[in-house]
Amino acid sequence: MSRPQLAHGSLTALAAVLTLLTTGCAHKADGTAAAVDACRATDGWSAEKRTEWLRPAVSFPDEAAAEDAAVVIGSHPGEPLCEPITVQVQFWEATATTAGTDLRSVLRIRLTTDGSRRGTIGFPAGLSPEERDDCTGVLMAAYPGAPLAAAELPAAAARLTPASTTADTPFGTTRVAAQHLVPPTPACSTPAEPTPNPWGSNHP
Repeated sequence: MSRPQLAHGSLTALAAVLTLLTTGCAHKADGTAAAVDACRATDGWSAEKRTEWLRPAVSFPDEAAAEDAAVVIGSHPGEPLCEPITVQVQFWEATATTAGTDLRSVLRIRLTTDGSRRGTIGFPAGLSPEERDDCTGVLMAAYPGAPLAAAELPAAAARLTPASTTADTPFGTTRVAAQHLVPPTPACSTPAEPTPNPWGSNHP
């Protein structure tokens, strides 16, 4: 082969490589083309679809091994999203009282994720395992989109016990992708009702 032919062949191969890099495509084992940086489009996704996508990415580490991490938004098992979605992670203080359970929102963090990397959120101040008292638990939830409306907030109809689960703190929406309840400890005991004085309030 002459030198001009060799040069022509080299230029042709170089052009092919440049085309591959420009288009961002590779070939699978079956010979079909696939994008190197493939991502999943979210155009037109409903709130239910975003919740479904987020659910497998959320986890709640065991407190004994959590190292201050309360909620983990992990890498998604599928392709990352082309555009990140908004995620809210919210915490409620759940205190067992003689009247039932007092649920109080104490922290809400807004973040974005495309499912490509892991992120952790710690406990709010005063609610870590070392800080909260025996009658105080923590309710945690992760959901996509805007903050929960009043009708979507969780409720606790009965007094929480050490055996309580997330079924005892239902939300008014299916938009919550994942939730976790850390109930009060077995050492929790609320003050008993005082014994009535048979002699009247003025008698010692």
